[in-house]
Amino acid sequence: MKKYKVVLDCMGSDKGVEMMVRGASLALSEREELELMLVGDGEAIVEAVKREEIDPSRVEIVSTSEVITNYDSPAEALFTKRNSSLVVALSALAKREDLVGLVNAGSTGALIAGAMMHLSLETRVRPALAALLPAERGGFVCLVDTGATIDCGPETLAHFARLGSDFMRDMYGIENPRVGLLSNGKESTKGNKAVKAAHAILAEDDRISFVGNIEGTNALSGDCDVLACDGFAGNQVLKVTEGTARRIITDIVKIAKSEGREEYMALAGQLMKRYDFNSLGGGIILGVRKPVIKAHGASNEQSIKNVIHMILNLAANKQAFEGRE
Repeated sequence: MKKYKVVLDCMGSDKGVEMMVRGASLALSEREELELMLVGDGEAIVEAVKREEIDPSRVEIVSTSEVITNYDSPAEALFTKRNSSLVVALSALAKREDLVGLVNAGSTGALIAGAMMHLSLETRVRPALAALLPAERGGFVCLVDTGATIDCGPETLAHFARLGSDFMRDMYGIENPRVGLLSNGKESTKGNKAVKAAHAILAEDDRISFVGNIEGTNALSGDCDVLACDGFAGNQVLKVTEGTARRIITDIVKIAKSEGREEYMALAGQLMKRYDFNSLGGGIILGVRKPVIKAHGASNEQSIKNVIHMILNLAANKQAFEGRE
């Protein structure tokens, strides 16, 4: 059986080292092909590994003395905190062939900047931050970008579309992912200048399967597998989707409690599982040499487990797809 080793930066999480190691333990119990490099406070990691009764032969522990926090300047911290868990983890991922990806729950800015610094492709493409959202027709929509690049020109939007297409191929084995462009109307004449110009570029791009403009109301309809947009619009789609889902679920719970409708409580529970960030995983940095995923700072052990699984699936599916080619 082929083994896959994932790097887990155990620092930066709102819930501490123990939560990260508990997530690691769950992932190890479910995936026998998995091995982990755990980076951070060595003593705390060792104690947590013992408490979780993790097989020491399946984990490599790398002790570091510094942590990059959300209060640090990302660019400055990457240069001044050389022995931080994030810098050490990224450096190892870049240098070692046996490491297939990285999970981090700390500073998003530092993670993106660090991934660009250590894992840039030879073509020096602009990385993007993508999110997977549940689609109405089943499966997921890859929303890209969700905040790494706020202002985008048409070429950058087209680049994001290609990154998303490659990701959905590698993640789910979709031969020709359908790519949409977020706009305020379906017609090619709708959108701002950048969107209109990007539409023209994508319509002529034979590397992707472009299905045209997608309005916000259809963002999660399943009309496309990839939805390309600038980071400002993508971040709003992501947060409005999360906020709306939370509001609807809260209203269902209130009605269930006031009217004694137990079936409504069951429905609310199902919706929470579908739209909870702990079940959806994290933000994926696209456009770098190896998979890097940013888990939510408040992630529980289930979320950390799921994000590790995402890395494994990406590594295995990419290898399988390239083998078919």
